[in-house]
Amino acid sequence: MGFRRNLVIRFSKWASNMSQKIRGGQGVTLPGYIARTLDHHILTSLSNDVRKKTFVVMGTNGKTTVNSILYHALAAEGEKVVINKTGSNMLNGVISAFVLATDKKGRLDADYACIEVDELAAMRVLPMLQPDYLVLTNIYRDQLDRFGEVDITFQKVKEAIEKAPKLTLLINGDDVLSYTLAQESKHDFMTYEINEQIFDDKSRSEIRESIFCRKCGHKLEYKFFHYGQLGDYTCPHCGLTRPAADFAAENIKLLGDGSSFDVQGRHFETASPAPYNIYNTLSAFSALRMAGIEAPHFEEMIANYDYANSRESQFEIAGTHLQIHLAKNPVGFQQKVSLVLRDEKPKDIIIMINDEYQDGEDVSWLWDVDFQYLENEHTSSIITAGKRGYDMQLRLKYEDIQSEVTLDMKNTIRDCIDHRTNNLYIIVNYTGLYSTNDLLKELADEYAGKEA
Repeated sequence: MGFRRNLVIRFSKWASNMSQKIRGGQGVTLPGYIARTLDHHILTSLSNDVRKKTFVVMGTNGKTTVNSILYHALAAEGEKVVINKTGSNMLNGVISAFVLATDKKGRLDADYACIEVDELAAMRVLPMLQPDYLVLTNIYRDQLDRFGEVDITFQKVKEAIEKAPKLTLLINGDDVLSYTLAQESKHDFMTYEINEQIFDDKSRSEIRESIFCRKCGHKLEYKFFHYGQLGDYTCPHCGLTRPAADFAAENIKLLGDGSSFDVQGRHFETASPAPYNIYNTLSAFSALRMAGIEAPHFEEMIANYDYANSRESQFEIAGTHLQIHLAKNPVGFQQKVSLVLRDEKPKDIIIMINDEYQDGEDVSWLWDVDFQYLENEHTSSIITAGKRGYDMQLRLKYEDIQSEVTLDMKNTIRDCIDHRTNNLYIIVNYTGLYSTNDLLKELADEYAGKEA
C-alpha cells in the first residue's frame, strides 16, 4: 500500500470525523468525495484489497434489503465484509464505505464486499469496482425527472454492466425487462423466480411497466402476474418465454407475522409478512449459492433478520402501534398499500409526499397507484402530509376517498396516539423517511417521560 493512498485515507477519515462533530452526524459521503478528489483511483485500489469476492446489488426496488441480507449472511459465516449500510449508493457513498472500513493505518481487512449501487451511478461505479457478481432485482419507473421512462433505465443499466465484463449476473427471471437485459448482455447469468401465485389483487393492481416484447414489439401474454410486469410471461409472436429458474421459491406460506418457503431443498422462515420480501430473501440466498457459498447458517440468520432497515420501523407509544413504510414509485407503493391492508384492525393512515431531489420532483406517478383499495371498513381516517400533501389529497379525491391535510406532523401524530384507533401507518417517500423516524423516536421519549 502506497504512502499517498494511506495519506488520502487518513485525511478523508479525519475530515469525516470533524464533520460528524460539527454537523451532528451528517456528511456520510464526505470521506468518499475527499478521497476521490485527492486520488481518482482510490476505489479501484481499495476494492482490489477484497480477498474473495465483491457483490453489487442494483434494481429499482429491494436493493437495500437484498444487500443487507447478503451482508448479514456472510457475517454469520464469520466473514469480514465491507458494506455501504447507510444506503449511500452513489459514487461518493460507495467510496466512503471502503474508506471508513480501513483501520488506523489505512489498511482494508475484508473477505467480501456487498455494495448497493444506484442505477445511474453504476456507469461510474462499476468500471472502478469491477465486481464479481451483480444482483439485479427488477427494473421499474422511479423518479421520472432523474431516470425518465423505464426504457432509459434499462439502457443505462445495460451500458453500465458492459463496463464490467467479468461479472456474472443474477436476475429476477419473473421480470421480462431484467431477463431481456441479461439476454442482450454478453455476461453469464442465472435466474431466481417465484413459481406460485402468492400476491393478492391489491398487490397485482394494473401497473405494468412492460406489456410488449422487447425483441419483436408484440404484446406479451401472461399465465399469471405477481405485480408490476413480474409473472409467467410469453410472447406468442417470437417465442420469448420466462426462463426455467436456477433458484425457485417453493411451498410458500404467508403467515400473520412472517412467511416460509423452500429453495433447493432448504427451508427458510422469516419474520416478515410482506410477500415481496420473499423475492428479497430468495435473491440474496441465490447470489450466495451462485458464488459457490454454502451459507450453512442462513436459516438461523434469516429467521432473526430485521427487514425494517429504518424503512419499515415499528414503534409502540402510549398503547398505539405505529409503523413506517417507504414507498417511492407506483409498483412499490402498491405493495405497501397491500401490506397495510393485510392488517384488518381499524387503522389510521398518514401519506407523506415530498418532492425534493432525492424523492423526484415529478410526482405524476401518484396517478398510477390504485388508491381505491384504501377505501374500506378498516380505514378510520386518511391524512396527507408533506410538500405535496395537497396533491396527494387531490389524488384521493378522484377516487372519492375523503382525507384531511396536515401541515404539522408532530401534533397530528400526537392526535392519532391520543384520540384515534391506536393503530397508525405512515407511508412516506425518501426525504420523509428519516425525519419521520426521528420524530417518532422523539415522541416515544416524550410519552415515556409523561408515564414516568
